[in-house]
Amino acid sequence: LILITFNMNAQENNLPFYEIGEYPSEYSEINVVSRMIDGLGYRYYWATESLSEKDLNYKPSDDSRSTFELVEHIYNLSIAIVKTFEGQEFDFTHDKHNFKEYRAKTLNNLQTVKNYLKQTDDLSKLKIVLVQGENKMTFPFWNHINGPISDAIWHSGQIVANRRASGNPINPKVNVFVGKTM
Repeated sequence: LILITFNMNAQENNLPFYEIGEYPSEYSEINVVSRMIDGLGYRYYWATESLSEKDLNYKPSDDSRSTFELVEHIYNLSIAIVKTFEGQEFDFTHDKHNFKEYRAKTLNNLQTVKNYLKQTDDLSKLKIVLVQGENKMTFPFWNHINGPISDAIWHSGQIVANRRASGNPINPKVNVFVGKTM
């Protein structure tokens, strides 16, 4: 039991986006999107750090998502972005996981996106392919910026607000401006 707990804690401490690294020396389309992923990853890391069962079940109203449902949705958004880089269709389905698995998989998906960005020289070559039943829709990469990336940042903020309302505010040392926890 001690070994399992130690192993899980070691895995948690090795998750990406604990902090944001140094910024690139030049502005480019790749570097800007990469930095957006850094900002999303850092916000998500700290928004979801140390959430309790009470926090995960919290819903501000009957017609809103619970914090757990937001975590699940952000995971789904991260899959959509990864699938674009892999040249695969996104069909809005995914396996079910517990909170710790969703958190780790989401952060690792965002790191995968960062890795793909390092190998990409032209985002205009990437196509988002969404499949809903019989319908297949194709969009340019631009739609990831105002779609899944922005949506995930928005929902990370909702998680922060939810956890504050449920009595477990985010670590006050988190500084999203510099990307470090001070």
